[in-house]
Amino acid sequence: MSKLEITFAVLVFLGAYSYLIYPLILCALLVFFGRRPHGDLEDTPSVTFIIAAHNEEASIREKIENTLALDYPKDRLEIVVASDGSTDGTDEIVGEYVDRGVRLVRVEERKGKENAQRQAIEAASGEVLVFSDISTRLDPDGVTKIVRRFADRSVGCVSSEDRVVGADGKVESEGVYIRYEMMLRRLESEVFSVVGLSGSFFAARAEICRNWAPNIPSDFNTVALAVRAGLRGISDPDAIGTYGVVKEQSREFKRKVRTVLRGMAALFANRDLIDPFRRPLFAFMMLSHKVLRWLVPFFLLAAFVVSAAGVPSSRFLALFFAVQVLGYVAAAGGILSEGLNKILPIRMAAFFVLVNAAIVVAWIDLIMGRRMVTWQPSKR
Repeated sequence: MSKLEITFAVLVFLGAYSYLIYPLILCALLVFFGRRPHGDLEDTPSVTFIIAAHNEEASIREKIENTLALDYPKDRLEIVVASDGSTDGTDEIVGEYVDRGVRLVRVEERKGKENAQRQAIEAASGEVLVFSDISTRLDPDGVTKIVRRFADRSVGCVSSEDRVVGADGKVESEGVYIRYEMMLRRLESEVFSVVGLSGSFFAARAEICRNWAPNIPSDFNTVALAVRAGLRGISDPDAIGTYGVVKEQSREFKRKVRTVLRGMAALFANRDLIDPFRRPLFAFMMLSHKVLRWLVPFFLLAAFVVSAAGVPSSRFLALFFAVQVLGYVAAAGGILSEGLNKILPIRMAAFFVLVNAAIVVAWIDLIMGRRMVTWQPSKR
């Protein structure tokens, strides 16, 4: 093989590592070392259910009703809505449910979701804290299922699994990607720990939430708190959080940029978590799942340039250059044409390109010093 061909192969390996090679390594670890057991808790610890909201008068009533319909024992469940400086009728609507056990914690100055959650944590009395977003709907036994995993004393936090519901009932490209992510979290749970939670619905032991950071994404920070306490985070395939897809592509792109940027800022502020000398297994998982995935667009761009340079001298590189061009043309078609975007392979290609474009924008924002602390939930 020529130097260009070897370079191309290495770049493709690095680009595929996070998505394909890493899951295979996890499977191999399970074969050699076995799965971590997951316990089932038979009793019902006291639970505080926390909902963070900012100007959600259009959705807060439905969310509260969905939460009140949970089948968890009412004398063991308190519901707290943390209003992050809402200026609409959110607080007044929450007040209508006071006689049904719903508490309002008002944060006067809007400082972001995690700050609002911290204020709710300080007011909470539950042994287990459950966090859920406004747009997420739970099954009646959702809390019962997610709480039972704390029977394993090594578990500090538990993530739900996401389920995306399209308006037409068809599989969405985002849904395919989410199902892949849920599979990866199951593997991580069985090897040791997930590296991030579903921020829309997760639970944690109250004692690990005492040092809650008001400026770090809670889906990342909660796992970090658990790992530093000598515990781990797991994903529960039976605890489901359901939500719809973001209808506008521009909103979805901005959401991805925001999610990646917040994740990057959080990890770089907690660099000890990727120190292989302190926590070798968790550092390996974090580097594989997060850091190398954030580098994928640069590996792909470099592979494209190298293959283009090798077209005149290598049939191997010419073939793969043509494959890449075809893939990117299909992705562009899916982005620009609603008709083409209905074809699943094209929709998935478009989604993959948009994800990696969002990563590039997030890197630029990070380098430029831009941060996102407050949040505006995506309308679904």
